[in-house]
Amino acid sequence: MVPEKVQRILTANGLTPLEFEPGSTPTVEMAARRLGVEPARIAKSLLFKTKAGAYVLVVLPGDKRVSSSAYRQTIGSKVSMTSPDETERVTGFRPGGVCPFGLEGVEILLDRDLGLYPSVFPAAGNDATGVGTTLDQLVRITGGRVVDFPVEA
Repeated sequence: MVPEKVQRILTANGLTPLEFEPGSTPTVEMAARRLGVEPARIAKSLLFKTKAGAYVLVVLPGDKRVSSSAYRQTIGSKVSMTSPDETERVTGFRPGGVCPFGLEGVEILLDRDLGLYPSVFPAAGNDATGVGTTLDQLVRITGGRVVDFPVEA
């Protein structure tokens, strides 16, 4: 079931979540298979913590790999990926279901390559959901900033 705060945001923005059996969409590959789309159209959300202690959620196409130096260069700080427990504490969502909607105190960076597709599918708050949206909608709804993350060499 989609968390209530996420459902309110989706409804307010005319988006309808897709819900599946529990545990069916926790990885890019599983979500792509379940949704019937290519992995690049799964918008994976990764939470990082900067050296200064700030949190940054990076949303990327599911097939994109980014080096730690590219994260550091784009974010402007050395970063480390958060643990599953820290991710849940900060976002309210477990890894595999992290959603970019309704986050407070977290900077959101949206990879420009999400705009290459007619729609992308971030999780809607758990590992059995997704929601079709566009890069423009993600920017408008999340207040996120569009950035260019170079592909890992």
